[in-house]
Amino acid sequence: MSRQHHSENHRNDRIGWLRAAVLGANDGIISTACLMLGIAASNAGRNELLVAGIAALVAGAMSMAAGEYVSVSSQSDTEEADLERERGELRDQPDAEQRELASIYVRRGLTPELATQVAQQLMSHDALSAHARDELGIHEITAARPIQAAVTSALTFSAGAALPLITAVLAPPHLLTVLLAATSLFFLVALGVLAAMVGGAPMMRSALRVGFWGALAMAVTAGIGRIFGTII
Repeated sequence: MSRQHHSENHRNDRIGWLRAAVLGANDGIISTACLMLGIAASNAGRNELLVAGIAALVAGAMSMAAGEYVSVSSQSDTEEADLERERGELRDQPDAEQRELASIYVRRGLTPELATQVAQQLMSHDALSAHARDELGIHEITAARPIQAAVTSALTFSAGAALPLITAVLAPPHLLTVLLAATSLFFLVALGVLAAMVGGAPMMRSALRVGFWGALAMAVTAGIGRIFGTII
């Protein structure tokens, strides 16, 4: 009787960079498109529109990179502090740490005897990794990576922000506002679908969520631009 290999394709290893990539591209499209729509609604010329869009791209990419680096670095510092504390406890109180690990497995459904055996074997192999994973919830595939998050966010923000800029360059003057809004909304929906495909999530829900909030943001910004453009 032949045995078939059971393979599984999980997506957890993509969580770190996928979150930063989607956030960067989404923010790049929305923030740049909203700014340009607000300026276009105030009856500004194409040159002013492009200058504002380029400034939004550069400032936004730098802001995303700095924000992601600081945020994820804080997470990394917290994780490292917890691991250092755990190293000390494993060095000073190994028996208590083994009982603590065994109690975690009991709560997950193992018998006390089996939980003790599992805890003993895991700690003899790599005690810190066992406690980091099962006590602290720190996994290698989801661990904080500040530089990766910063670079990913900056690059994807720039890519997202470039799309409304390209539209503004190519669109005829009399259709600029309409095409800018329509193409930006299309890009947002496409991004939602792509992110869902990569992450294995429902595509329709992701597309509708991104499209709705993007359309709302652009409508509000264009309305404000029209109001203040008329007043000024």
